[in-house]
Amino acid sequence: MASTSVSRIVPATPERVWNLIGGFDALPDWLPYIPESTALEGGRVRRLTNPEGEVIVERLVAFNEAERHYSYAILQAPFPVDGYVSTIRVHAVPGRDDLAEVQWSGRFNPVDATEQQVVDLFTGIYADGLAALHTTLAG
Repeated sequence: MASTSVSRIVPATPERVWNLIGGFDALPDWLPYIPESTALEGGRVRRLTNPEGEVIVERLVAFNEAERHYSYAILQAPFPVDGYVSTIRVHAVPGRDDLAEVQWSGRFNPVDATEQQVVDLFTGIYADGLAALHTTLAG
């Protein structure tokens, strides 16, 4: 099983960051790669569409409001992986009330791709996503 993790300090309180990203159906609010999200099964599943019109279906597998994190599994996607589970976490930055650290990590099994190819793919997606989050919060 392969894995990757990306962290970024963003210019907002942990509460503000979590209020923006903590909803499982909130990706279009901060992630340009996902302009459309439809909540299914009472909000436990999200059907996402990327700019190319490709569909990604994900299931919420863990959620912790108090600790500001959730995990999800991909059920359907145009990615060369299976067994994908990812977690998004928001942490306080010690000594700073105006900043938060966001960590996006995932583990997955490559399918018809090398481990390095899928690690690079998701490292890029996470880094680009956290850069977009930073831009949204700084704006």
